Amino acid sequence: MARKDTPARMPLHDDRWIVDAVHRLDLEFGGALGQADIAQVVSLSRADLDGPHPAAMPELVERLARQRLLQRVAAAVVPAVGVPVG
Repeated sequence: MARKDTPARMPLHDDRWIVDAVHRLDLEFGGALGQADIAQVVSLSRADLDGPHPAAMPELVERLARQRLLQRVAAAVVPAVGVPVG
């Protein structure tokens, strides 16, 4: 059974801070990742944090999304050992 608070069904009061987080993270990661990727990570981060107090959600989502974006950027910059580049 799907959670009722999945990214596609988030309450409307979540929309503004989700958009704000995507905007701030796009400023930070936009040179390395597209806005669609950033929005997807923010949305998935929101879904993964289902359960904490609603007032903590904006900061928790943005922190989790930032960490995941840092990992994506690092993975794109540092090739896996033993994998030919190019």
